[in-house]
Amino acid sequence: MITFLDGVLEEKRPTRIVLAVRGVGYEVLIPLSSYDRLPGTGQQVRILTRFIVREDSQQLFGFMTDAERDTFDMLITISGIGPRIAMSALSGLSARELKAAVVAGDVKRLSSVSGIGKKMAERIVVELRHKLSDTDALEAVAGVDGSASDDVRIRDSIMALISLGYKQADAQKMIMGVVTSVKEDASVEEIVRKALTK
Repeated sequence: MITFLDGVLEEKRPTRIVLAVRGVGYEVLIPLSSYDRLPGTGQQVRILTRFIVREDSQQLFGFMTDAERDTFDMLITISGIGPRIAMSALSGLSARELKAAVVAGDVKRLSSVSGIGKKMAERIVVELRHKLSDTDALEAVAGVDGSASDDVRIRDSIMALISLGYKQADAQKMIMGVVTSVKEDASVEEIVRKALTK
C-alpha cells in the first residue's frame, strides 16, 4: 500500500499531477479541492495516496488532506461508487461540504455533482450517515457558515445539548434553528438557552 509520496511536482493539471520521486515519475489523479492547494511546479510536495488495483488498471489517487482521503475511502465503500465518481464528488464539493450534505440529508446538493444521480445521492446519505463519527458530523455542521469562532460556538452548543440527553440530529437542528437569531457575541450558554426555549 502506498500511503504518501514526497517529491517534486513536475506537472499539474486540475485532475492529475506528475510527481518525481527519486527518479520515478508517478501519475496521480487528484480532485479539484487538492489542485487548489498544490504549490507551483518544481516545488517539493507531499501527496497522500490511495493505490487502487483493478482487473484492467492500476491507479494512484492523491489528496492534499486527510479529510479528503478519508472521505474518498468512505465513498468507495458504497455499492456503485468507484474511485472516479468519488473523485468527481470531491471535485464538486469539499470534504466538509460533502459531510454536511450527508448529515443534513441534502440529496439535492449531492445530486448536483456530475455523475451522481438522485438515487445514488440517497444511497450516499443512507450509507454514510452512520459511518460519520460524532466529530465529523459536528465539524461538518459547524463549518457551513461563519468564522472559526462561530464554528466552535456552534459545535460546543450542539455538544452541550447532546450532554443534556438530546440526540445528535435533534441537537443540530435546534442549534442551527436559533444560531442566526442570536447576537454575534452570544455565548454558548445563551445559544443553548435560546434553543431550549424556542
